[in-house]
Amino acid sequence: MKGIIGKKVGMTQVFDDKGNVVPVTVIQAGPCYVTQVRTADNDGYVGIQLGFGESKPQRLSKGELGHLQRNNLPALRHLREFRVKNGEADVQEGQTIKADVFAKGERVDVIGTSKGRGFQGGIKRHNFHRQPKTHGASDRTRAPGSAGANTYPGRTIKGKRYPGHMGSVRVTTENLEVVVVDPEKNLLAVRGSVPGANGGIVMIKPARKRRR
Repeated sequence: MKGIIGKKVGMTQVFDDKGNVVPVTVIQAGPCYVTQVRTADNDGYVGIQLGFGESKPQRLSKGELGHLQRNNLPALRHLREFRVKNGEADVQEGQTIKADVFAKGERVDVIGTSKGRGFQGGIKRHNFHRQPKTHGASDRTRAPGSAGANTYPGRTIKGKRYPGHMGSVRVTTENLEVVVVDPEKNLLAVRGSVPGANGGIVMIKPARKRRR
């Protein structure tokens, strides 16, 4: 099983073997602990639950602490689950997973939560054009305009693009190349950007769509 939980540190740049500048995102990947192994007999599917981010025990509920203390694990704030599509889980409960689960040159998918933008209008949220500034449209230039239906069906169609809450959604960035692996410092550096703000929790998995 390949997969790990990490925390986005920030962006920087490194130099490759040819001296080219490579923009990378640094992720503190692990150490993660295997908190539970899901089996087909007990749960109906095969999966592995990982824990990341040691914390104070008083910040967790008694149920969460009891779940972790089954395997003598520390108080972990973040639990995530990784499905195993084919075969059985190749790890044991209580095992530690570090950044060296991935190697330099591998392709990974990084899953995170995008930055929250609050309530935004149609121009910023959906790339609408503004309306003319003349002919009496003094306060309508950034308004979305008419979007209602006719007498039938007499309501707004579900799913239309409107102003509303923007961001704070689950985003997956695909096919990022692993550039640096530092298991001693638990760091991974991937080429390109990663969703979310610095300090956000991300999941790193092997890439599902391989580039040719």
